[in-house]
Amino acid sequence: MAEEIITPVYCTGVSAQVQKQRAKDLGLGQHENAVKYLGQDFEKLRNACLQSGALFRDDTFPPAAASLGFKELGPNSSKTYGIKWKRPMEMCSNPQFIVDGATRTDICQGALGDCWLLAAIASLTLNETILHRVVPHGQSFQNGYAGIFHFQIWQFGEWVDVVVDDLLPTKDGKLAFVHSAQGNEFWSALLEKAYAKVNGCYEALSGGSTSEGFEDFTGGVTEWYELRKPPSDLYQIILKALERGSLLGCSIDITSALDMEAVTFKKLVKGHAYSVTGAKQINYRGQSVNLIRMRNPWGEVEWTGAWSDNSSEWNVVDPSVGQQLRIKMEDGEFWMSFQDFLREFTRLEICNLTPDALKARTFRKWNTTLYDGTWRRGSTAGGCRNFPATFWINPQFKIRLEEVDDNDDDYSRESGCSFLLALMQKHRRRERQYGKDMETIGFAVYEVPREFVGQSAVHLKRDFFLANASRARSEQFINLREVSTRFKLPPGEYIVVPSTFEPNKEGDFVLRVFSEKKAGTEEMDDQIQANLPDEKVLSESEIDDSFKQLFKQLAGADMEISVSELQTILNKIISKHKDLRTKGFSTESCRSMVNLMDRDGNGKLGLVEFNILWNKIRSYLVVFRKFDLDKSGCMSAYEMRMALESAGFKLNKKLYELIITRYSEPDLAVDFDNFVCCLVRLETMFMVTANHVCLKKKRNHSHPAIQLFSPCNLICKCLCLGIRGGGCLLLLAASTPCPTPTEASLWTRGPHAYAWRYSYQFLPLCLVDLSLEAFLHLLSGS
Repeated sequence: MAEEIITPVYCTGVSAQVQKQRAKDLGLGQHENAVKYLGQDFEKLRNACLQSGALFRDDTFPPAAASLGFKELGPNSSKTYGIKWKRPMEMCSNPQFIVDGATRTDICQGALGDCWLLAAIASLTLNETILHRVVPHGQSFQNGYAGIFHFQIWQFGEWVDVVVDDLLPTKDGKLAFVHSAQGNEFWSALLEKAYAKVNGCYEALSGGSTSEGFEDFTGGVTEWYELRKPPSDLYQIILKALERGSLLGCSIDITSALDMEAVTFKKLVKGHAYSVTGAKQINYRGQSVNLIRMRNPWGEVEWTGAWSDNSSEWNVVDPSVGQQLRIKMEDGEFWMSFQDFLREFTRLEICNLTPDALKARTFRKWNTTLYDGTWRRGSTAGGCRNFPATFWINPQFKIRLEEVDDNDDDYSRESGCSFLLALMQKHRRRERQYGKDMETIGFAVYEVPREFVGQSAVHLKRDFFLANASRARSEQFINLREVSTRFKLPPGEYIVVPSTFEPNKEGDFVLRVFSEKKAGTEEMDDQIQANLPDEKVLSESEIDDSFKQLFKQLAGADMEISVSELQTILNKIISKHKDLRTKGFSTESCRSMVNLMDRDGNGKLGLVEFNILWNKIRSYLVVFRKFDLDKSGCMSAYEMRMALESAGFKLNKKLYELIITRYSEPDLAVDFDNFVCCLVRLETMFMVTANHVCLKKKRNHSHPAIQLFSPCNLICKCLCLGIRGGGCLLLLAASTPCPTPTEASLWTRGPHAYAWRYSYQFLPLCLVDLSLEAFLHLLSGS
């Protein structure tokens, strides 16, 4: 028989997550090894264009209406009428990437409401090292020009290298959005396009916080200060932040939609993002005055109060100082006193940079840790403390503080360990065009109870949170991309619980910990285990006569119960329990039960096997009714989690997410037949993995075994049904030493078994798709 040709497939789901984590552990996503966004390799694409003589055209972000926007800048919007996409060489005779170095005057706002982004870009120009982490060297419209450019942007814990073509939106022959005061300079417009590509379209950039741009260009973390209630040493904080290379921005809050970009009497713009570019203490009439330097990305509309460009205060200061500080008019940059700054502006944002961004500097550096997490309906999205019944199911992270701050702490003389927590929700700007917006998010911090100190394989339950108050919390729950707060707590272990404000709000997030001293951090999660009672080995003589008689009536002439017969029996019985909400047992569920109990491998249940199953279902019914707390005939997803623990299964949050996705209804209810099916499959898989099962290739006898990657991933895939009925994906990894591609080819036999060749160089995982029944038969050597 000819060998069947089997096509490789890409990893999805859990296997994709594992592959991504392996790459991350090897350094992918760090700035020096950035992820190629959408798989586009800048050097390869540019070389291909140079060889062909054609200018690059980016099909992943085409010069089309969809790249502009979806509503205000949508295809039928009057604001996009007349927009034409042109290359710089079509707009001027001598286009340049950067003219005389990148400066703050290179960033002037166009028709797009992304002043927050432009303020962040303007701040980048103050630090050439940080600027060229985002804008790589060696790009121009002369040497090696092929119509292609690239930029590096931080996205939720990893750096991505983003490729763009140089087709830019224009109106009446001029750039429609950001532009340089130099008419032939294009680096800022191309960077804006790369950022629009990452976020889906240009319109997605409308409205935001300067801190968002700060973080995406540095990988740093931002602190907010309300200027109506500033700390007493805020000016010193600003000076220190500028000395550390931090990026600073500020704004004036609006009270109504009419205030948006309204200009005050002294020419400040409300609801508009300004960047803070400097601070200086000078002598004025014998007294020390604190000044602060600001910039409006519009490049015009400047402050006209004290210390503005033409104010009389400059006539009194030392001429050398005035000459050093005074700025050319109409470039958008100006000085003002710190007192006026506090009075006129509402909020200050400071982006603290990560150690890798400051590696060439002598700044004091933070210790940083990052975790990815998810909120999923019914399993890990419990809402805030206002919802005590579900708050405990949120993800939990532990921080271990050991060293107190140095005595020369910049911000406080209080003894303790300083750290900054930052919770960021992912991809919300990109998903805006699909009707999604920012969720309201925040976090709470709890001291670890004494009995759990030093442990990580534990997820604190509802009773703990009902009995204990938080030690600290985010200043507020708010619908921003990121919420961050600085804390100082005594040495010890603490649990951080990030959440949305309301339960069942789904999303992905990143939790970052910035600490003054080195701090231990780890994710808290239950260890996967099953505490199941030992099954008593029965003989037919130990089964009572009434049950034997019942079995005889149900089994028919062959005295065996098949899958279809089991389905008929169970559905007939369950229909008599009017208090249970159920759609009846499916063929899939019944096949799982037969697979679990079928000891002789004939696909049917004999008397002893059926007796054991019958008793299991009765015990499952007791647990089900116990945790149907509202007596609705079904369990909620949260009740399901407690019920599984009562039944002897302790699972981690990844498995709970999969279980709720697979076994709950759209309203997050779990009915009895799904509950039984879940327990049967869990028991089957724990039984399979109990002895560290290995699958051996059977064609040749001298090859190393292919070992199961982990019980967690195995169980995950066995719960994710949907492949050929009762099928599952089994996640496998090569044993050590790594097998050759030939040795790693895994074959199974039987009508329900499927496999494909595995190349270690191509993919560090071996995926096998087969039915649960075929898998169990394979394990038994059939």
